[in-house]
Amino acid sequence: MKILITDIHHGNGGGHVTYVLSLLKGLKTQYDLTVAAPPTGRLYQAASAEPGVRVLPGLYTSRPLTLLKEVWRLRQFLRQERFDVVHVNGGADHRHVMLASLGLRHRPAIVWTKHNTNPVCSVGHRLRARFGTHASIAVCEYVARILGESGYSRHPISVVRNGIDHNHLRPVGPADKQAHRDRLFGPLDSDVLVLGSIGGTDYNKGWLDLVQAISRLEPPLRSRLRMVVAGDPPTPCMLARVDSLAMREQVVFPGLVKDVRTVLGACDIGFVLSYREAASYASCETMAMGLPALVSNAGGLPENVRDGVDGWVAPAGDIDFLADALRRILADTRCLSAMGRSARERVEHMFSTPGFIEDTKKVYAQADRLARDLPAPI
Repeated sequence: MKILITDIHHGNGGGHVTYVLSLLKGLKTQYDLTVAAPPTGRLYQAASAEPGVRVLPGLYTSRPLTLLKEVWRLRQFLRQERFDVVHVNGGADHRHVMLASLGLRHRPAIVWTKHNTNPVCSVGHRLRARFGTHASIAVCEYVARILGESGYSRHPISVVRNGIDHNHLRPVGPADKQAHRDRLFGPLDSDVLVLGSIGGTDYNKGWLDLVQAISRLEPPLRSRLRMVVAGDPPTPCMLARVDSLAMREQVVFPGLVKDVRTVLGACDIGFVLSYREAASYASCETMAMGLPALVSNAGGLPENVRDGVDGWVAPAGDIDFLADALRRILADTRCLSAMGRSARERVEHMFSTPGFIEDTKKVYAQADRLARDLPAPI
C-alpha cells in the first residue's frame, strides 16, 4: 500500500509530530511511505532522518492565491503518485487534500486523525466530512463522541489510542534518579517530592494551577515539593505569576528537551492538568516511566488514569482540590510506588505501539475499500 502522511506544523508540533513519527517507525517496513510537511517543522527534520521514508516539503496556507497554487501542485502530485491512502492530521492539510483529490480518476482514500477536542461544526468541517473523508481516527473515546455527533459520522470512526514506546520509556533506578534530580535542582532532602510535566508551558496546560496550589500549603509541606515543567520557555507574564506566589526557587524550566527521560527520571509524580486535552502523550509517557499521574478531568485524560489506582483525577482549574490532594500525598507517600507500577502496566496494556500500528492499518484498509467501492462525491 502506498501512503502519504501530511502535517501542518512549522515548529515543534508537539504530539502531532510524536504521532506521525510513531507511524513511520511502525509502518516503514510494510508500506511505501511519503511525508509532506513544512520544512521548517520538527517533523520534517526528524522524518528526513528516518531510513525508508520519503520526505517532501508540504505547505498548507490559507491565502487564496497561494492556496490555489499549492492545491494545484498537490493535485498534480496525487495524480502522478497514485497513493492508496492519504492520512491527514490537521484542518489545513485536510482541506488541501480534499480540494486536490476532487474529480481525480484515481482518488486516494482520505483518513483524518482528530488530535484535539475542538468543535467540528464549522462549514469547513462539514465540507471535509462530506467530500474529503473516508474514515476518521479518534485518539480517545471523548474525541470519538465529538465526531459521532457531527457529519463525520457518515463514515467509519475508529478509536486508535496512541502508541507509547514503553521499552524506551522505563522506570529509572535510584542512582539515575538522583543524578537527574541533582542536575535539575541540586541537592534535595530525601523527603522532597518532585512533580514534573513534559506537556509544555501553555496556560492551557494548567501548570500554574499546581504552582498556586503548592503556594497555599503550610510552609513545612510546601518545602517538601519541587516542580519541573519542560517545554517552550515561559513568558514574562507567567514568570511574574510564579514570582508573585514566591515559588521561583521551587520551579525549574529546562526548556524543550530531546529526551523526556532526563526530566521524568527526576520525578516522583507526573502531572497534566490541562483545561482541554485529547489523548495526551505526556500523561502516557509519564505513566510509562513508572510514575503515578496527576491529571485533570478534561477531555480524554480520565480515560488514561484511574483515580486512586494509577494516579489522581482532579477537576480542571480547582486549586483547592489540588492543594488538598498534595496534603494527602505528603501525609503518606508509601502509595506512590504501587501506583507507579499500576500506571506502567496500564500503558503497556492500553497504549502499546504494536496495537497502535495494527489498529491504524485496519483503518487504512477499511478506508481503501470504501474509496474503491463508493462513488466519488464529485
